[in-house]
Amino acid sequence: MCFQVWCQTGVGVRATVNFPAHGGPALPPSLLFRNLSSSAADAALSPSDHAFFRRRGANRLRIGGFICCTGSPGVWGPCATNSARLAVAEINKRGGLLGREIELSIYDAGGPLDEVLNRAEQAIAFDEVDLIVGLHTSAVRVGLRDVTTRHRIPYIYTPVYEGGERTPGVMAIGETPRWQSRPSIHWLADVKRATRWYLIGSDYVWPWQSHRAVKNYIKETGGHVVGEEFVPLGEDNHEPHLARIRAARPDVVLISLIGTDSITFNRAFGECGLGATTLRLAGAMDETVLLGIGADNSENMFCASGYFTGTGTRANDDFQSRYRAMFGPNAPPIGSVGQSSYEGLRFLEAVANKAGSLSMGPMLAAGRNIVYSGARGRVTVRNGHARTPMHLAEADGLDFRLIKPI
Repeated sequence: MCFQVWCQTGVGVRATVNFPAHGGPALPPSLLFRNLSSSAADAALSPSDHAFFRRRGANRLRIGGFICCTGSPGVWGPCATNSARLAVAEINKRGGLLGREIELSIYDAGGPLDEVLNRAEQAIAFDEVDLIVGLHTSAVRVGLRDVTTRHRIPYIYTPVYEGGERTPGVMAIGETPRWQSRPSIHWLADVKRATRWYLIGSDYVWPWQSHRAVKNYIKETGGHVVGEEFVPLGEDNHEPHLARIRAARPDVVLISLIGTDSITFNRAFGECGLGATTLRLAGAMDETVLLGIGADNSENMFCASGYFTGTGTRANDDFQSRYRAMFGPNAPPIGSVGQSSYEGLRFLEAVANKAGSLSMGPMLAAGRNIVYSGARGRVTVRNGHARTPMHLAEADGLDFRLIKPI
């Protein structure tokens, strides 16, 4: 088994790091830093390089992990990469997928969309990936699914998202507003008497579509929206947004900002004093982001998720023990968004076993209605929609205090 990390440079996609495991082969020196975007790349292979690829390809299933390692969502990259590596190690130890050992390569899904799509095209053409597992923004998913559909490559999308993904060949397993936001909004209305809501999100498809659903859920409680805005990705000057929020006097600010944008906004929110008087309900919020926000700036912040490190279940405790054993006590902290890449590969294993095939048609049919188990517990997929155990939580310093299952 081997793990490879790829990065984007000015001249294309290059192999930069190879992680051999259990004695697996490393890339030959002549292939390190090869420009795989060059049309002459294959011609430049030496005879020993060709022999390496023949050895490497024997009975392997090549999976491309498209994970944001840069940009605002790059904060989840380290945990996501490790979670995927752990899942691959476990599956390979059990004999692989239908007898085929997994070879995992990680590609950066951050940066300009056209560059990400170019990486995907090259991964399929040069690296001959058989399947893609993605942890990135929905904006990337919308573009990447066109690539995978055209090449008939199965594509598993793992993080929280807006719902409604029905593209043939795409299997989305993340939390959606119906099961994440709706019960949280009702709880805040019932318990905290929240009626006035302000919505702020990053300016792309997940917040756009999620806010449409959220407005209906707020209306169900008798509440109303007193303001809404979308913020360009990478924005770190939040003074104008906070001034508008303060003027609108909401009971709750619903935050659909992504990654480091959520960190800088919530820091500023706490530092200006709004945290003491105004509730927050944050999506795409997990322990990784909370560490960036800091204990002093997380007052009155709530979130709902299919995964928290503190659920105390046997499956979760075992997952965390294996994660620490593989990556050490100082490994990147586990959070819901990054951990979802582990869930995606466990889902893949269940789908392959049920289908008895790694062909697209049987896998897609099996993936529409299936039950699998991961660190989150028992997850049920019915008609392509995943239902995972969900909890509402409140930030408590640098951790989350679970309030109730929802």
